[in-house]
Amino acid sequence: MAGKNKTVFVCEECGFESAKWTGQCGGCGAWNTLREQAPVAAKKAFGGAVRSPMTAVKPLQEIEIASETRFLTCIGELDRVLGGGIVAGSVVLLSGEPGIGKSTILLQMCRVLQDRMQILYVSGEESAVQIKLRANRIGIVGNHISVMTETDVQTVCQSILSTKPDLVLIDSIQTMQIPELSSSAGSIVQVRESTNLLLRTGKELGVPIFIVGHVNKGGDIAGPKVMEHIVDTVLYFEGERNQAYRILRAMKNRFGSTNEIGVFEMSDAGLREVENPSAMMLSGRMSQVSGGCITCVMEGTRPILAEVQGLVTTTGFGNPRRMSTGFDFNRLNLLLAVLEKRIGLYFSNLDTYLNIVGGLRLDEPAADLAVCLALVSGLRDVPIDEEMIAFGEIGLSGELRSVPRAQDRIREAARLGFTKCVLPKSCIRQLNGRVEGMELIGVRSLSEAVQLIR
Repeated sequence: MAGKNKTVFVCEECGFESAKWTGQCGGCGAWNTLREQAPVAAKKAFGGAVRSPMTAVKPLQEIEIASETRFLTCIGELDRVLGGGIVAGSVVLLSGEPGIGKSTILLQMCRVLQDRMQILYVSGEESAVQIKLRANRIGIVGNHISVMTETDVQTVCQSILSTKPDLVLIDSIQTMQIPELSSSAGSIVQVRESTNLLLRTGKELGVPIFIVGHVNKGGDIAGPKVMEHIVDTVLYFEGERNQAYRILRAMKNRFGSTNEIGVFEMSDAGLREVENPSAMMLSGRMSQVSGGCITCVMEGTRPILAEVQGLVTTTGFGNPRRMSTGFDFNRLNLLLAVLEKRIGLYFSNLDTYLNIVGGLRLDEPAADLAVCLALVSGLRDVPIDEEMIAFGEIGLSGELRSVPRAQDRIREAARLGFTKCVLPKSCIRQLNGRVEGMELIGVRSLSEAVQLIR
């Protein structure tokens, strides 16, 4: 009995392994996620794989840092999200919906770096001719770019060891496999072990590796969650396929902040950087229309102005509808409850729709005030002043709480021509000085702010 191959059950969410099937995963607690897998013979599977030599233990103070640990991609928005460029030996996972621009941005990075770096582009989805056609469309000459169409990750790692490129691009990890493993390409075991093998190869040679990862139906990165823990950086492309704008966000970054975003516009020639996202978000705004309010949120160190639209109408059903795009649905219900309890404005028999223009998602509490003002404006059918912005966090008592970096928000609004700013009164005391051309309206509670809509 001991010599027989026994199957194991692996969780699709976290990679937890169990000797028998159970309805709930013992690792992450998810239900119905255990799938039967063949056992992994580590020595047999990785007999010809890369093995790191024994490394001596060194005191931290004796470890020397190279003078240049990063290099720029010369794509400003990408460098911002990465934290200042690519770190040598790092492994970056790039994920997003199909057709959103993952492979395109990698090829554009090749176009910038091809004159000063040796690049290895490994594709398991496209043929070499297809890659060449897309490279011609983007304008890549390809003097120092090598293309490899291979799905065997061991062969890929041996090629990296022999050619020693300066940068490796893997498109995509779901097509990579280790032949010794009985599971098919894209399975939990294949994705996890292939990522581990690429990680060890990149760390040993100090070569940065970009890995493209697909997403599942729920919008999460396909494969076990442990794959996201293995890599150094996780980048995620956001945006609707029917819209031209794309937002690149860092979900994890061991070498920089996870609060920065990069904004791109998809065109026939590839992705184009949007250096002024605020102007882009406000383009096409209609004047003298109720239900619209401008707010300023911080994405890392960058202030971005966004338009919040609220539509309130009589319901035609027994229960009113609540819809939110770009804003947390539970937070919207909380703010509606505050408006009803503290202000006396009732939405219980009204359909309420909230939309953030431009595909941006507002996760910061500073957008609370603008959301409430947009809803009140839509309810009363009274337009808000076009030259006014509002930001501030709202508590359950209807009070306005201060938000960080108020001065940066005000300066960004003044630069784009806004002349009035509604903000928590506590934020005014924190300002170093008045911003020229900007009228500051400090309010203590939501009821004071609502009185401005007449």
